[in-house]
Amino acid sequence: MPADARSIWEEGLRVPPVRIYDKGVLNEGVLAIMLNNSRTPDTNRSDLMALIAGCRCAANRVQEICDRFSRDTYITACDQLLARTRAAMKILIQKYIPEEPVSFTDYVDDDGCGNGPFRMTLSIYRRGDIAVFDWTGTDDQAEGPINFFIHEGLCKLFFGIYMIMAFDPEILFNEGFYDLFEIVLPEGSLLNPKFPAALGNRLNTHTRFFDCQAGALGQRAPHLSMAAGYGTSPHFIFSGDDAEGNPFQLMELLFGGVPGRPRGDGFDGHAWWPLFSATPIEYIENYYPVVVESFRPVRDTGGPGLHRGGCGIEKIYQVLAKGNVSIHDDREVVPPWGINGGSHGGTSNKWILRKGETEPERVPSKIDNLEVAPGDRIIFRTAGSGGWGDPLERPPAEVARDVRRDLVS
Repeated sequence: MPADARSIWEEGLRVPPVRIYDKGVLNEGVLAIMLNNSRTPDTNRSDLMALIAGCRCAANRVQEICDRFSRDTYITACDQLLARTRAAMKILIQKYIPEEPVSFTDYVDDDGCGNGPFRMTLSIYRRGDIAVFDWTGTDDQAEGPINFFIHEGLCKLFFGIYMIMAFDPEILFNEGFYDLFEIVLPEGSLLNPKFPAALGNRLNTHTRFFDCQAGALGQRAPHLSMAAGYGTSPHFIFSGDDAEGNPFQLMELLFGGVPGRPRGDGFDGHAWWPLFSATPIEYIENYYPVVVESFRPVRDTGGPGLHRGGCGIEKIYQVLAKGNVSIHDDREVVPPWGINGGSHGGTSNKWILRKGETEPERVPSKIDNLEVAPGDRIIFRTAGSGGWGDPLERPPAEVARDVRRDLVS
């Protein structure tokens, strides 16, 4: 995941779609190629086998259902669930998607190669029962690796999940609504780049996708929409050799402020993704030459509002071994916006405090192979999120509570 790659050829081994198992037999040759390109082959093999075990478990459960109720009953039930979701989504489209286009624009700060900001523009409108999501107006593909080559089906999945969660959470998630969505992805754009565009740091664009859909869909139903969040999946990567000379690589996904919502405040230092959780500090300190000195919300990064935006987090790592640090983040330049009168949230920033120094140095939000030595500290601050509603309508008791908790100055 090099932050400054300019083509996909610079982003490591490319494995085409091949069977890792064929009729229950492991393809040892393919596995050996992949593991031979890793500094941590044991970890990677274990991870892959855990994924395979999960797939096998799911397959067994489906087979058990078919054995119990018959295959025809199972297929019929699946078809009915798809039809039910489709009918419910058709109602949402009629209610919340206007015939006249509504548009929204947000930005990715930079591509890691000195270019940016990059505009992402989304227009939404309805044609009969069909909801059209049109990304015309989005900037051309980037030189650096923030391009997000999104599959049309995945694009439909994201829009469907957002509409269900925002407008009717009782609808079941499945692809029954796919034929009700039409996606326009201009060729050569940030979301439909031409080969061999670099793609490894696409999460910055991926999460800005969510902010754009919130901004566009919220125009028809602002009372049900939400503000902008911390806008990426911040990565902290520390690699080197331990005291025994064995290679290590710590890759931690950090979180930030989840935006203010109609139902209440945003979450502080929370994941965008379901079921993601912070890596336990005890685990990091036991398995890697790192001490986590501090882990806390960043004051005043949650955008003011009737419902406050969630705060970003500050994590301070002291490294105990020589090595290299890489960082992937965004929302350092363009802040997460508020909605319905709410204010924007705070931006991200990164620093390194060298051992023996008193003043830290600013570090870019996207950087590879920053050399570190024992005793150096990395100060990693993620962005907050936007507020929802007029801040002057917020109950004073809730403001006082935030001050007591050091979330607000």
